[in-house]
This record gives sequence, C-alpha cells and structure tokens, in this order.
Amino acid sequence: MHMATTTKRWTLEEIHSLPDDGNKYELVRGELFVTPPPTESHETILARLAAILAPYVAANGLGLVYRPRAVMRFEGSEVEPDLMVRQPHSGPDTSWDDAPTPILVVEVLSGSTRRRDREQKRSLYMDAGVAEYWLVDPERLTITSVRPGEEDRVASNQLSWMPRGVKEPLTFELSRVFN
Repeated sequence: MHMATTTKRWTLEEIHSLPDDGNKYELVRGELFVTPPPTESHETILARLAAILAPYVAANGLGLVYRPRAVMRFEGSEVEPDLMVRQPHSGPDTSWDDAPTPILVVEVLSGSTRRRDREQKRSLYMDAGVAEYWLVDPERLTITSVRPGEEDRVASNQLSWMPRGVKEPLTFELSRVFN
C-alpha cells in the first residue's frame, strides 16, 4: 500500500532558530530552501551589477541597492535576494515586516538555485508587487527581465531599466557584468 508523504511547512520562527553556518536559509510559502555560500564568480557578477546600479539609483532618488543579508518578507515568507533596490526603511525600531517593497530584485542563477529562482521566488516577487525582477544567467550570459503582466524580455547584449517616475533609463552593456 502506498502512503502519501507530507512535506513539512516551515515557519519564520523555525528558520530563525537554524544555526548560522554560512548557508542561506530562505522560506517561500512554507518551503525551506538552503543555499551554500556563493562562489567567487557569483559575487563578482553582483559586485559589477551593484557598481552599475548604485550611481543611477542614487541620482534618481530610488533608494539604495541592498545586498544579501537584507531580506524581503511577504505573507510569512522570507528571502534574501542577491540584490534589491528599494527605499530605506526609517524609524528607530525598523522591522523587515514593514520594509518597503523593492522596485527591483536581482537573482543570479546557479545550479542549486535555478529552478527556485525561476519558479517559487518569481511567483513570490510578482505577488509581493515587485516592479521588476532580473534573472541573471552566467551560463547563457543573459539577463531576463520579468515584469508583472508583461512578456519576459531576455537581454543578451544590452539592458535598459526605467523605473516608474524617472526621466532617463539606465542602459548598460552586459559585457560589463559578465567579463
């Protein structure tokens, strides 16, 4: 007789009690994801992207570029995007629960994260109201831009980003990210 298996549904309290062992623990709609520390090439791509984004974000008053350890919470889920752009949260007792929704979230795909970044996290970001989500693919040397209600756009040479309320887009060659 075949018995149905049940999957444990994790809570934020449970993931916050896990050891600080260098792994990244994320919770997406009750599902626990554990990611080992990133590779040097992964971090190099993020450093390059942050260097491209930061001056534009500052010049246009879009907030700050946040790196891992900064989290986004939505409906009991907690994730650590590779990069995100959002307004800073003000106040003496700030909580991730009350932080503004990012206008841009960036995830660099890897063998261990490719599926969850394209499925579970994509769904979470869109449901949370993130205006744009970039999937950076170091294997294909592309960045896929995901926006709610629009077809995905895959950039292989040049990418333009124009958040709501700005006058000029940020346009850059992908060779600045991948080389």
